[in-house]
Amino acid sequence: MQLRRLPAARRLLARARELSDDPDLTARIDATEASLRAELGDLEGALERCDTALRSDGISNQTRGILQAQRAWILLRTGETAGALDAFDLAIPLLTDPLELGKAYVNRGGVHLSRGAASRAAADFAQAVTLLRSAGNEIEAAMAEHNQGYADLMQGELVAALHHMDAARPVLLPQSPVVGAICNQDRAEVLMAAGLTRRGLAALDESARTLGQNRLAQRRGEAELIIARASLGADPQRALTAARAARSRFSRTKTPALHVRAEALVLGAEVRLRRSGPSLIGRADRLAEELSGLAMPWWAIDTRLDAALVAVRRGEVDEAGRRLATIRVSTRAPLAVRLRNRDVRAALAERRGRTGAALGHLRHGLADLHEWQSSFGSLDLQTMVTGHGRRLAVRGLRVASHSGSPKVLFEWSERARMLASRVQPVRVPRDEDVVSDLAELRAIAAKDEATREDRAREAELRQRVRERAWRARGSGSYDDPIALADLQGHVGDRALVAQVVTAERVVALVVTSTTATTYDLGPREALDSLLGGLLPGLDMAAAHLPESFARTVRAEAVNRLDRLDALLLAPLAGELGERQVVLTPSGALAAVPWTLLPTNRARPVVVAESATSWVARTETPLRSRSAGFVAGPRVPQAESETSAAAKVWQDAQVLHGDEASAEAVSRLAGEVDVLHVSAHGRHSSENPLFSGFELADGPWFGYDIDQLERVPDIVLLSACEVGRSTLRGGEELIGMTAAWLHAGARCVVASAAAINDEVAHDVLVRVHEGLADGLRPASALAQALLDVDSEGPPAPLVVFG
Repeated sequence: MQLRRLPAARRLLARARELSDDPDLTARIDATEASLRAELGDLEGALERCDTALRSDGISNQTRGILQAQRAWILLRTGETAGALDAFDLAIPLLTDPLELGKAYVNRGGVHLSRGAASRAAADFAQAVTLLRSAGNEIEAAMAEHNQGYADLMQGELVAALHHMDAARPVLLPQSPVVGAICNQDRAEVLMAAGLTRRGLAALDESARTLGQNRLAQRRGEAELIIARASLGADPQRALTAARAARSRFSRTKTPALHVRAEALVLGAEVRLRRSGPSLIGRADRLAEELSGLAMPWWAIDTRLDAALVAVRRGEVDEAGRRLATIRVSTRAPLAVRLRNRDVRAALAERRGRTGAALGHLRHGLADLHEWQSSFGSLDLQTMVTGHGRRLAVRGLRVASHSGSPKVLFEWSERARMLASRVQPVRVPRDEDVVSDLAELRAIAAKDEATREDRAREAELRQRVRERAWRARGSGSYDDPIALADLQGHVGDRALVAQVVTAERVVALVVTSTTATTYDLGPREALDSLLGGLLPGLDMAAAHLPESFARTVRAEAVNRLDRLDALLLAPLAGELGERQVVLTPSGALAAVPWTLLPTNRARPVVVAESATSWVARTETPLRSRSAGFVAGPRVPQAESETSAAAKVWQDAQVLHGDEASAEAVSRLAGEVDVLHVSAHGRHSSENPLFSGFELADGPWFGYDIDQLERVPDIVLLSACEVGRSTLRGGEELIGMTAAWLHAGARCVVASAAAINDEVAHDVLVRVHEGLADGLRPASALAQALLDVDSEGPPAPLVVFG
């Protein structure tokens, strides 16, 4: 049974019952057979077997406790959680054997989980781990610890969830394919909560197939329920398909309580597909009553919110308001329920034209998200979980852009972008295991030809590095957005331009010390047509091409940049005048090389994560007394570029050839104020913190930055691709640049597109001349770009920070 070899177990139990003449032993055999029947989907037969055994004479209190615990577990499988808790309350006082008592605590913890009482579940699972280990049963103890991880997940403790599940995996995975499928299914939910939706859904699909191949219809249906719930936001059509499949299985296995959950997810998927027929409201009311009767309050609330949202969409605002007035969502509710509650209430307020009320709900929802987000120290994890708040941020931007108020638009241009930048970062202690794993990854990458075993080991190491980084605890604090008036007091003779891209429009807000002006720049479609092909075109323009072909390619790139300028900046030129500019663009504009747009020629430009983070980074002077230079292998101009730039500085440190190792670069980065790296770079879109640049002994990754005890104030990356970022959750950018800024660097000079080696050499040497003369990085870059041949390869370098 424990190994899930069910046909063999059935034969052995039948033989044991034939041989038993002891009522107490026979009752225990009946309890095991009931468990077997439940696993095979015969829940009615399983309950009947327990009830028959409980009516037997001559059985001990211990055996009665075992039977009651088994009965409780089967009731839990049917979804009858109230009856299951009653049965456990009868069972636990009768049990004295630590093994049976431990199993009872495990199963009661499952009841608490299904009722949304995750903290009670975690306490039961922790008690079970202690009891089962004292009984010497490591397999059951591992199952209890795995379940403890699931309780952590339900409380939003993703790091603790992975810790407990991974501690149990070495014991559980070898037991059987079915046990492995169940473990992977639960772990997949953690990954999806962390934002790794595709990876999590792939694991769930595999688990569902394994369970189906082992003829465990109910278990497969439960996996399909999880797939449906996980897909609701991102892919409601897939959620609908999975929920219908689960509903069909639960009809066949005669588990009405699970059938109700599947029905609720079918309804939820239809609502998210924007269906709004009048029958949806009646169905939602019926399902909510049934879910409440099953003591599943959060499911019931979510279904009632579905009904209210349908009423809003139908224009029945009074009916929607009446429904929402009856819904109470406490701070104990799961984060997803709290966020959805705020979004539906904001939808009603928006429909009524109550802008302030709508934004108030959205503000409270994002505050809940930030509180959770700030518990993570990992930039990777912080940026991935922002997807949970995307719907609120999108609605907030839309409402703000329609408000006509520069103050409101500015607030939401801050609230809805780069959510992770508002979390106060922490410097995590150096992790020697991560350092060792990164060194092994470098060794594999440095091989001329990697084997299949090398690739498998590389994937294992990447996952381990990533998930170890997740364990870092966050600061628990986040910054509120700066107020418009406070920004105006700080901006001085500069102008801040917030570029806001919604689903329909492109809007700009220009803020100076005395004014705040909104500009409607046109439809989103016009922008998308210009952004498509922008990066490939710039990459081609940087390449060494036959002159006649190069002129055509560069002319097309210039033409596209001119049209982008006409859309995004030229309408603002009168107000910008000769001012330096701080840009806070929406994530959709991540690829724009702002320094190449004609309106910005000769203008110092900084691209900031947000106005709030920019103000924080400018409150103290930049450190620029010492500089270090690194030249990676196989870049023709790297040593020439870094040697020429180093001559500008007194006592500059330079690493060339074999000296430019990962360990030496890490040491140098901790010693200098200005760090310049010229090397081959690569952006990893799958996990941007595995982006990096090539050194003598292999790639130096974004994860290496986390291991530094101190970082430079100014980082210059003369490496193709490492200025690129991956967009997460609609507005969250992550890549090598974000990793340096998160670690504490004040600014990063990098290129989102490829840059010609000769151009990078000339421009960056002149940037260093400006820095050494006391110019700020944006002014030094603007001055250096004036000398670039307008008909030659472009220099898409940008100052971030």
